[in-house]
Amino acid sequence: MGPSMTSGDSFLRRAVAVLAAFRADDDGLGAAELARRSGLPKSTAHRIALDLVEAGLLERRGTRVRLGLKLFEIGQRVPRQRVLRDAAVPYMSDLREATRQTVHLAVLEGGEVVYVEILGSSGGPRLPSQVGGRLPAHVTGVGKAILAFSPPDVVKGVLEADLVKTSERSVTAPGLLAKELERIRREGVAYDREESGKGIVCAASPVLGPDGLALGALSVSGWSTKMRLAVVAPAVHTAALTLSRTLGGEP
Repeated sequence: MGPSMTSGDSFLRRAVAVLAAFRADDDGLGAAELARRSGLPKSTAHRIALDLVEAGLLERRGTRVRLGLKLFEIGQRVPRQRVLRDAAVPYMSDLREATRQTVHLAVLEGGEVVYVEILGSSGGPRLPSQVGGRLPAHVTGVGKAILAFSPPDVVKGVLEADLVKTSERSVTAPGLLAKELERIRREGVAYDREESGKGIVCAASPVLGPDGLALGALSVSGWSTKMRLAVVAPAVHTAALTLSRTLGGEP
Protein backbone atom coordinates (compact mmCIF):
# COMPACT_ATOMS: atom_id res chain seq x y z
CA MET A 1 0.00 0.00 0.00
CA GLY A 2 1.11 3.56 -0.72
CA PRO A 3 1.21 6.37 1.88
CA SER A 4 -2.33 7.46 0.96
CA MET A 5 -3.65 4.10 2.21
CA THR A 6 -1.58 3.79 5.39
CA SER A 7 -1.18 7.25 6.85
CA GLY A 8 -4.73 8.51 6.34
CA ASP A 9 -5.38 12.04 7.51
CA SER A 10 -1.66 12.77 7.94
CA PHE A 11 -1.08 12.04 4.26
CA LEU A 12 -4.02 14.21 3.27
CA ARG A 13 -2.62 17.20 5.14
CA ARG A 14 0.79 16.69 3.54
CA ALA A 15 -0.74 16.29 0.09
CA VAL A 16 -2.61 19.57 0.54
CA ALA A 17 0.66 21.23 1.60
CA VAL A 18 2.30 19.99 -1.60
CA LEU A 19 -0.55 21.21 -3.81
CA ALA A 20 -0.68 24.56 -1.99
CA ALA A 21 3.02 25.07 -2.68
CA PHE A 22 2.29 25.92 -6.31
CA ARG A 23 1.75 29.51 -7.41
CA ALA A 24 -0.25 30.73 -10.37
CA ASP A 25 2.84 31.42 -12.51
CA ASP A 26 4.65 28.14 -11.74
CA ASP A 27 5.20 25.91 -14.76
CA GLY A 28 6.91 23.21 -12.69
CA LEU A 29 8.69 22.65 -9.39
CA GLY A 30 11.61 20.38 -8.51
CA ALA A 31 11.71 18.24 -5.37
CA ALA A 32 13.93 20.69 -3.45
CA GLU A 33 11.72 23.71 -4.12
CA LEU A 34 8.57 21.69 -3.45
CA ALA A 35 10.01 20.63 -0.09
CA ARG A 36 11.04 24.18 0.81
CA ARG A 37 7.63 25.66 0.04
CA SER A 38 5.59 22.88 1.63
CA GLY A 39 7.76 22.64 4.74
CA LEU A 40 8.14 18.88 4.26
CA PRO A 41 11.32 16.79 4.10
CA LYS A 42 12.56 16.43 0.52
CA SER A 43 12.00 12.68 0.46
CA THR A 44 8.45 13.08 1.81
CA ALA A 45 7.54 15.82 -0.67
CA HIS A 46 8.97 13.71 -3.52
CA ARG A 47 7.05 10.60 -2.46
CA ILE A 48 3.76 12.49 -2.11
CA ALA A 49 4.29 14.22 -5.46
CA LEU A 50 4.66 10.80 -7.12
CA ASP A 51 1.36 9.67 -5.55
CA LEU A 52 -0.34 12.84 -6.78
CA VAL A 53 1.07 12.28 -10.28
CA GLU A 54 -0.37 8.77 -10.23
CA ALA A 55 -3.75 10.21 -9.19
CA GLY A 56 -3.64 12.81 -11.98
CA LEU A 57 -3.53 15.81 -9.64
CA LEU A 58 0.05 16.58 -10.66
CA GLU A 59 1.81 16.07 -14.00
CA ARG A 60 5.44 15.27 -14.75
CA ARG A 61 7.45 17.83 -16.70
CA GLY A 62 10.95 16.39 -17.04
CA THR A 63 12.40 16.28 -13.52
CA ARG A 64 9.73 18.68 -12.30
CA VAL A 65 6.03 18.42 -11.56
CA ARG A 66 3.18 20.85 -12.16
CA LEU A 67 -0.51 21.05 -11.31
CA GLY A 68 -2.58 18.59 -13.32
CA LEU A 69 -5.62 19.15 -15.47
CA LYS A 70 -7.74 17.04 -13.13
CA LEU A 71 -7.49 19.79 -10.51
CA PHE A 72 -8.83 22.29 -13.05
CA GLU A 73 -11.64 19.95 -13.99
CA ILE A 74 -12.65 19.48 -10.36
CA GLY A 75 -12.46 23.23 -9.71
CA GLN A 76 -14.74 23.93 -12.66
CA ARG A 77 -17.48 21.92 -10.97
CA VAL A 78 -17.72 24.37 -8.09
CA PRO A 79 -20.61 26.75 -8.88
CA ARG A 80 -19.09 30.18 -9.47
CA GLN A 81 -22.02 31.94 -7.85
CA ARG A 82 -21.48 29.94 -4.67
CA VAL A 83 -17.78 30.81 -4.62
CA LEU A 84 -18.65 34.49 -5.05
CA ARG A 85 -21.41 34.34 -2.44
CA ASP A 86 -19.29 32.57 0.19
CA ALA A 87 -16.44 35.04 -0.27
CA ALA A 88 -18.77 38.05 -0.22
CA VAL A 89 -20.90 37.35 2.88
CA PRO A 90 -18.33 38.60 5.47
CA TYR A 91 -17.93 41.87 3.58
CA MET A 92 -21.70 42.18 3.20
CA SER A 93 -22.12 41.71 6.95
CA ASP A 94 -19.60 44.46 7.63
CA LEU A 95 -21.39 46.75 5.16
CA ARG A 96 -24.75 46.17 6.81
CA GLU A 97 -23.23 46.81 10.22
CA ALA A 98 -21.58 50.03 9.03
CA THR A 99 -24.54 51.43 7.08
CA ARG A 100 -27.57 49.86 8.83
CA GLN A 101 -29.05 49.36 5.36
CA THR A 102 -29.88 46.41 3.09
CA VAL A 103 -26.89 44.91 1.26
CA HIS A 104 -27.14 43.05 -2.06
CA LEU A 105 -24.86 40.76 -4.06
CA ALA A 106 -25.88 40.22 -7.68
CA VAL A 107 -24.58 38.74 -10.93
CA LEU A 108 -25.51 39.41 -14.55
CA GLU A 109 -27.41 36.94 -16.71
CA GLY A 110 -28.29 38.30 -20.12
CA GLY A 111 -29.84 41.72 -19.67
CA GLU A 112 -30.93 41.05 -16.09
CA VAL A 113 -29.32 40.90 -12.67
CA VAL A 114 -29.88 37.88 -10.47
CA TYR A 115 -29.65 38.43 -6.71
CA VAL A 116 -27.33 35.85 -5.18
CA GLU A 117 -27.53 37.07 -1.58
CA ILE A 118 -29.38 39.79 0.33
CA LEU A 119 -28.73 40.86 3.91
CA GLY A 120 -31.77 42.82 5.02
CA SER A 121 -31.90 45.59 7.58
CA SER A 122 -34.70 46.26 10.05
CA GLY A 123 -36.47 49.50 9.25
CA GLY A 124 -35.28 49.51 5.65
CA PRO A 125 -37.56 49.79 2.62
CA ARG A 126 -39.49 46.83 1.28
CA LEU A 127 -37.42 46.18 -1.79
CA PRO A 128 -38.50 44.53 -5.07
CA SER A 129 -35.42 42.31 -4.93
CA GLN A 130 -35.26 38.80 -3.49
CA VAL A 131 -32.65 36.03 -3.53
CA GLY A 132 -32.93 34.33 -6.90
CA GLY A 133 -35.05 37.21 -8.20
CA ARG A 134 -34.32 39.22 -11.31
CA LEU A 135 -34.52 42.84 -12.40
CA PRO A 136 -33.49 44.59 -15.63
CA ALA A 137 -29.80 45.45 -15.28
CA HIS A 138 -30.15 49.01 -16.57
CA VAL A 139 -32.49 50.10 -13.75
CA THR A 140 -30.35 48.83 -10.86
CA GLY A 141 -27.13 50.01 -9.30
CA VAL A 142 -25.66 46.50 -9.30
CA GLY A 143 -26.64 46.01 -12.94
CA LYS A 144 -25.01 49.21 -14.09
CA ALA A 145 -21.90 48.51 -12.00
CA ILE A 146 -21.51 45.11 -13.69
CA LEU A 147 -22.26 46.41 -17.18
CA ALA A 148 -19.63 49.13 -16.85
CA PHE A 149 -17.00 46.39 -16.43
CA SER A 150 -18.41 43.84 -18.87
CA PRO A 151 -17.18 42.89 -22.37
CA PRO A 152 -18.28 45.29 -25.15
CA ASP A 153 -20.56 42.73 -26.78
CA VAL A 154 -22.47 42.26 -23.50
CA VAL A 155 -22.96 46.01 -23.13
CA LYS A 156 -23.96 46.33 -26.78
CA GLY A 157 -26.58 43.63 -26.35
CA VAL A 158 -28.19 45.50 -23.45
CA LEU A 159 -28.05 48.91 -25.16
CA GLU A 160 -29.67 47.53 -28.31
CA ALA A 161 -32.43 45.73 -26.43
CA ASP A 162 -35.75 47.19 -25.35
CA LEU A 163 -34.88 49.18 -22.20
CA VAL A 164 -38.05 48.87 -20.13
CA LYS A 165 -39.19 51.22 -17.39
CA THR A 166 -39.76 49.96 -13.86
CA SER A 167 -40.34 53.44 -12.45
CA GLU A 168 -40.78 56.99 -13.72
CA ARG A 169 -37.07 57.62 -13.30
CA SER A 170 -35.76 54.56 -15.17
CA VAL A 171 -33.21 55.49 -17.84
CA THR A 172 -34.33 53.98 -21.15
CA ALA A 173 -32.32 56.08 -23.64
CA PRO A 174 -29.31 54.03 -24.84
CA GLY A 175 -27.13 57.12 -25.24
CA LEU A 176 -27.75 58.29 -21.67
CA LEU A 177 -27.11 54.82 -20.29
CA ALA A 178 -23.86 54.54 -22.27
CA LYS A 179 -22.64 57.87 -20.83
CA GLU A 180 -23.51 56.73 -17.33
CA LEU A 181 -21.54 53.51 -17.81
CA GLU A 182 -18.53 55.60 -18.87
CA ARG A 183 -18.77 57.57 -15.62
CA ILE A 184 -19.03 54.36 -13.60
CA ARG A 185 -15.86 53.03 -15.25
CA ARG A 186 -14.03 56.16 -14.15
CA GLU A 187 -15.41 56.34 -10.61
CA GLY A 188 -16.09 52.70 -9.77
CA VAL A 189 -19.51 53.44 -8.25
CA ALA A 190 -23.00 53.16 -9.76
CA TYR A 191 -26.23 54.64 -8.43
CA ASP A 192 -29.91 53.82 -8.53
CA ARG A 193 -31.83 57.01 -7.87
CA GLU A 194 -35.38 55.65 -7.67
CA GLU A 195 -34.90 53.98 -11.07
CA SER A 196 -35.85 50.47 -9.92
CA GLY A 197 -38.69 51.63 -7.69
CA LYS A 198 -40.16 54.77 -6.15
CA GLY A 199 -38.46 55.91 -2.98
CA ILE A 200 -35.56 53.44 -3.27
CA VAL A 201 -31.94 54.45 -3.83
CA CYS A 202 -28.69 52.51 -3.81
CA ALA A 203 -24.96 52.77 -4.34
CA ALA A 204 -23.17 49.82 -5.97
CA SER A 205 -19.65 48.79 -6.96
CA PRO A 206 -18.37 45.94 -9.15
CA VAL A 207 -16.53 42.89 -7.88
CA LEU A 208 -13.74 42.33 -10.40
CA GLY A 209 -11.97 39.16 -11.47
CA PRO A 210 -8.33 38.71 -12.51
CA ASP A 211 -9.15 39.91 -16.04
CA GLY A 212 -10.60 43.19 -14.79
CA LEU A 213 -14.13 42.18 -15.75
CA ALA A 214 -17.03 42.13 -13.30
CA LEU A 215 -17.89 38.88 -11.55
CA GLY A 216 -20.82 40.58 -9.83
CA ALA A 217 -21.56 43.66 -7.75
CA LEU A 218 -22.28 44.75 -4.18
CA SER A 219 -24.81 47.42 -3.27
CA VAL A 220 -26.33 49.18 -0.29
CA SER A 221 -30.00 50.16 -0.65
CA GLY A 222 -32.36 52.28 1.43
CA TRP A 223 -35.10 54.89 1.47
CA SER A 224 -34.33 58.03 -0.53
CA THR A 225 -35.47 60.11 2.45
CA LYS A 226 -33.23 58.32 4.95
CA MET A 227 -30.08 57.20 3.16
CA ARG A 228 -27.43 59.56 1.79
CA LEU A 229 -25.74 58.04 -1.24
CA ALA A 230 -22.63 60.16 -0.78
CA VAL A 231 -22.15 58.66 2.68
CA VAL A 232 -22.58 54.96 1.82
CA ALA A 233 -20.85 55.01 -1.59
CA PRO A 234 -17.25 55.01 -0.24
CA ALA A 235 -18.05 52.06 2.05
CA VAL A 236 -19.53 50.05 -0.83
CA HIS A 237 -16.59 50.88 -3.09
CA THR A 238 -14.04 49.86 -0.46
CA ALA A 239 -15.84 46.58 0.28
CA ALA A 240 -16.04 45.69 -3.42
CA LEU A 241 -12.36 46.49 -3.99
CA THR A 242 -11.32 44.36 -1.02
CA LEU A 243 -13.53 41.48 -2.14
CA SER A 244 -12.07 41.78 -5.65
CA ARG A 245 -8.55 41.40 -4.24
CA THR A 246 -9.68 38.39 -2.19
CA LEU A 247 -10.89 36.76 -5.40
CA GLY A 248 -7.68 37.59 -7.23
CA GLY A 249 -9.12 40.56 -9.07
CA GLU A 250 -7.59 43.90 -9.92
CA PRO A 251 -7.67 46.70 -7.30
